[in-house]
Amino acid sequence: MGTEVRRVPDGGVLAHREGIRRVYARTFTAPPWAEDEQAADRFLERLAQDAERPGFTAALALDAGEPVGFATAWRTPETFPGGRCYPQVGAALGPRRTAQWLCGALEVDELALEPAARGGGLGAALLAAVTEPAADGRCWLLTSARAGSALAFYRRLGWVQVTHPAPEGGGAAVFLGPRHPGRDGGVVGEV
Repeated sequence: MGTEVRRVPDGGVLAHREGIRRVYARTFTAPPWAEDEQAADRFLERLAQDAERPGFTAALALDAGEPVGFATAWRTPETFPGGRCYPQVGAALGPRRTAQWLCGALEVDELALEPAARGGGLGAALLAAVTEPAADGRCWLLTSARAGSALAFYRRLGWVQVTHPAPEGGGAAVFLGPRHPGRDGGVVGEV
């Protein structure tokens, strides 16, 4: 039958918690992320809260009913958040661009795929599935500026990086989706 990618409604993603935990751990304990094993448990706690966010959407790549990949997204609040990497993002883009490009837009939060499932288009299918609700094309994401393969993946799919890495090459890289209207005016440009 093969692997299928499908969107799952709100809390429906939680029915696959253990498989999602496994995929998260296999993805994000490896370099460049190098998170500890407990990060997968913390992600599951966050996922339960995230499923309640306005505009939450999730997609799963399922092989024989078991997750081999997942993606999650939601609408960024009109008041830009202050936790996690958001202050760094806001400082890099400035208040005007942050408000115009990111607030109210669909934010891709996580995209993870089992190493053995990579290279066959599943990552692109997951990303497309969670960004489909952005009818106006306003979607964005951030990733580590040290994640070379992730940066290349997003660029291949037509996403445009709008922040520059920190002088030491670290920090967060913000990308605007292929149909994001901010791409046409005032975009810092690819790095």
